[in-house]
Amino acid sequence: MALWFARDGESFWLSTRAANPTGRDLRHGRRARPALGDTRDVVLVDGDVETYDAGQVPAAAAEAFTDRTGWDPRRESAAYAFFRARPRAVQAWHGVHELPGRHVMRDGVWTSP
Repeated sequence: MALWFARDGESFWLSTRAANPTGRDLRHGRRARPALGDTRDVVLVDGDVETYDAGQVPAAAAEAFTDRTGWDPRRESAAYAFFRARPRAVQAWHGVHELPGRHVMRDGVWTSP
């Protein structure tokens, strides 16, 4: 499912309705795999997820999300949750020729070039 996100330098912050399938999966599975870019220029992130309701989310994270997206889920009448995804693995590539070196983070540690 497409989600808006903000990044704070160490985590991705996502938001969606708490009761929809994506919200339930993130909350119960505690894992996320956002894919950024398109099929020719991909960043694939595997992360551990923490869930925050609108009253628990750190103000700085919610404000960064609002600044980035132009939308504040805390002001909605429906119950939205925020999800902090901390990267554990990152893959990035631009075309098939870059697939062998695509792992740029493993087990939370950046790999060397």
